[in-house]
Amino acid sequence: FILKGGQVCPEGEDSSVTLFREYLRLRTVHPKPDYDAALRFLDRIAEELGLPMKKIEEQWKYDAFSAFKDAEGNIYARGTQDMKCVTIQYIQAVRRLKAEGRKLMRTVHLMFIPDEEIGGHEGMETFVNHPEFKKLNIGFALDEGLANPGEAFTVFYGERNPWWITVHCPGSPGHGSRFVENTAAEKLRQVINSFLNFREKEKHRLNTSECLTLGDVTTVNMTMVKGGVAYNVIPAEMDVSFDLRIPPTVNLQEFEKQIKQWCKEAGDDITYEFAQKHMNQNITSTEENDPWWSTFSATCKTMNMTLEKEIFPAATDSRFIRAVGIPAIGFSPMNRTPILLHDHNEYLNEQIFLKGISVYKRLIPALANVPPLPDEA
Repeated sequence: FILKGGQVCPEGEDSSVTLFREYLRLRTVHPKPDYDAALRFLDRIAEELGLPMKKIEEQWKYDAFSAFKDAEGNIYARGTQDMKCVTIQYIQAVRRLKAEGRKLMRTVHLMFIPDEEIGGHEGMETFVNHPEFKKLNIGFALDEGLANPGEAFTVFYGERNPWWITVHCPGSPGHGSRFVENTAAEKLRQVINSFLNFREKEKHRLNTSECLTLGDVTTVNMTMVKGGVAYNVIPAEMDVSFDLRIPPTVNLQEFEKQIKQWCKEAGDDITYEFAQKHMNQNITSTEENDPWWSTFSATCKTMNMTLEKEIFPAATDSRFIRAVGIPAIGFSPMNRTPILLHDHNEYLNEQIFLKGISVYKRLIPALANVPPLPDEA
């Protein structure tokens, strides 16, 4: 091997070929392109040639995994709010309690469960039915919540039911030059109109009520449309998918009847299937005579924290915990923070993060010292 201009070249090989081969070795193909490696390569070449290089990156101010901290102490990274913050806050709160030698009446378990973002089917949904989970003998659970832009802290005692549904619309195929009757597209349009008309009604309810929050109404969003093979071929089937989030106040059986009626009105032979259909509507008590809630709220009150109770608008692993009869509260101690989960430039201020550790340091021992309840083994 011979060194040429900082490159290691196989003997007899032109340095341009060596550079070409080096670039080819970078895995820049989807679905997991290594763009960082490509940028490092191009940075090096620019330096070798003495050329200026400018990187234009859309949306994020900083690399989403750099955990950049600005002058105000805002830490930018994917997961700052959802929910790596809570993981480290739990760990550090437990670390401080152990350092103080605190003894608690109940056992505190820290659970790190995968796949929550893709439905939790192979994560918490499976684990709550596993013998190891049952052996933990859990009485109460804390899970993630959301940021609150104001001074208050949001606490979630229930969740909307996620329904991911695909409607299949068959129809008469034909050539794109003709007026073919009973096409899949005509049925699809009717289905879409029914779902989106309902969406407008729910949005109007939310926007015209002072008492309702997002978790109190049903959201409907069309997320995928499939069908067709060519411009001039009328497809024999078209599909449309929706993401529905249904509050626990809605009768789910009646709601599905409504979906069936929309499909019937749109035409013959329309079917639908669910990719996800969560049916449990358990909520956690927030009555003052409930020992778990009274302990949680009283402890927060000693820290001068104002709580706002809501139904969680999306979905977390709490729904699987509540489904097996365990009360759970969704809570992330992030006030004075815009809600940016899954958004560009997700960030959390370091002082808010550090205060959250102190909050959990008070909450964990308070909840772990709730006396045995009559129904507990």
